[in-house]
Amino acid sequence: MLSRLADALTPAVGRLTITADAGAELAPGSIVVANHTSLADPVVVLAALHRLGARPVVMAAAGLWRVPLLGRALARDGHIPVHRRDRRAAHALDAAAEALRQGHLVLIYAEGGLPRRLDAAEAAPGTFRSGLSRLARRTGAPVVPLGQAGARRITSGSVSKQLTGLLTAPLRRPGLHVHVGRPLELTGDGTAPTEQAHAAVTAAWHTAAGQLGERAALAA
Repeated sequence: MLSRLADALTPAVGRLTITADAGAELAPGSIVVANHTSLADPVVVLAALHRLGARPVVMAAAGLWRVPLLGRALARDGHIPVHRRDRRAAHALDAAAEALRQGHLVLIYAEGGLPRRLDAAEAAPGTFRSGLSRLARRTGAPVVPLGQAGARRITSGSVSKQLTGLLTAPLRRPGLHVHVGRPLELTGDGTAPTEQAHAAVTAAWHTAAGQLGERAALAA
């Protein structure tokens, strides 16, 4: 339901375009890892994946399950709450591994949070946490890097700026772009798999930002 709703809402707040590398594939049982820049980008990413015929299970901050209506929809659709800095955090990886085993796509935001910036400009993905590589190593699932750009033009910065951005987005309809990369098999020990995934998502983000003419972002 959330994927369909995201696809229906996105045209009201922006102009979404999608590209993919040659060989890009959203095969059942894959992990999709995306850069996280804005409260709006999960909607953009879900809309893009829906248009590509994919309806992922999302790993998201557990606090969202406390939001009226949204929490009920997340629970009903089988999305996975992540309790950060909590002993229950490991349960999220267990649930994600089971979802992959059942053939679901799992969408993960490996940065583990939003950038603390007040401007609306693009910037390269932040440092990835280790949960992605641990999940990939545990399940052997392919990792699909996804880069998105433009969502910060909908919401970013302080609470007042975010509300203003959301209210004015239907008038501005900023450009939004999602780029899907080729699947990866994460290899190596220590931090190497995490760095490999980070490099692939950064490359996908560069492509997405370039499609929107974000020249400053490409220099970052």
